[in-house]
Amino acid sequence: MDKRQEEQLVSLAGEDVRFDCPMARYTTFGIGGPVEALYTAKSTKLLQQVIAYLNKEQIDYIVVGRGSNLLVRDGGLEGVAILLAGSLAVIEKQTKCLYAANEQAVDSTIFTGAGVSIADLLTYCRELRLGGMEFLAGIPGTIGGAITMNAGAFGKEIGSSVEEIHVITPQGEVVVIDGSQLRFSYRALEIEKGELIIRARFRMVREAEGVVAERIKKYLKIRKETQPLEYPSAGSVFKNPPNDYAGRLIEKSGLKGERIGGAMISEKHANYIVNTGGASAKDVLALLCMARDTVKRETGIELEPEIKIVGR
Repeated sequence: MDKRQEEQLVSLAGEDVRFDCPMARYTTFGIGGPVEALYTAKSTKLLQQVIAYLNKEQIDYIVVGRGSNLLVRDGGLEGVAILLAGSLAVIEKQTKCLYAANEQAVDSTIFTGAGVSIADLLTYCRELRLGGMEFLAGIPGTIGGAITMNAGAFGKEIGSSVEEIHVITPQGEVVVIDGSQLRFSYRALEIEKGELIIRARFRMVREAEGVVAERIKKYLKIRKETQPLEYPSAGSVFKNPPNDYAGRLIEKSGLKGERIGGAMISEKHANYIVNTGGASAKDVLALLCMARDTVKRETGIELEPEIKIVGR
């Protein structure tokens, strides 16, 4: 961005935009060079204006969420990183409730901002006994990010629960897309380039007392036992190839515990690269390439990164 563009961005967003912010503070890896501008969006109307301006000026932007599936290169990011807050990060309402013949509630929908954390949504669901997304427990991301990558675990995916999403187009318009029109696939959702998810409505199931809480507890226990939660990471590094597991292939290649700088292929789960302290994006990328190349050489399978790698 040039000086004129920075000044215009400030005139639009005021104190909600800051410049030259280290992205290490905004990723679960704790890694990343500075972004040109960091914008904390607190209302739909203002975000619409900012998105329209950024597209008009051909300025790149990315929604960060909790930065839980993101690796920012050491040279930092050009353009604007967007955090969703304020009205874009609240669970807005329970929109409807369907009943069985015995008048017991069996189906509900909830409406939530894309900036809501998965943890907060599950707390809300636990309190209202709304089931269907407990499998997401322990994923340190936001709802918008989870939908964008069709987050999943334990054989389930968030896309199966989405009834509609609201997006801001590159022109700054809000469009509602029905769930039947959404094309989810493994770790992906097809949306137009530049579109930004701001809200979503989910189909939920009303459960008996304690059922949702027990499921959440079970999934958190499994994650604690099988994943290296004691270190900063971005979750699973690679997508699982068809009929196999990336972690199994990396472990079979003898790479568990391999280190470069402060980065390490986890000894607990080989599809995790963790920051043991002071790791750079260069360290992580070197390990990622080592794992991909070794698995390709030994098995013929080419692993595809699941994490989003951005920056220069």
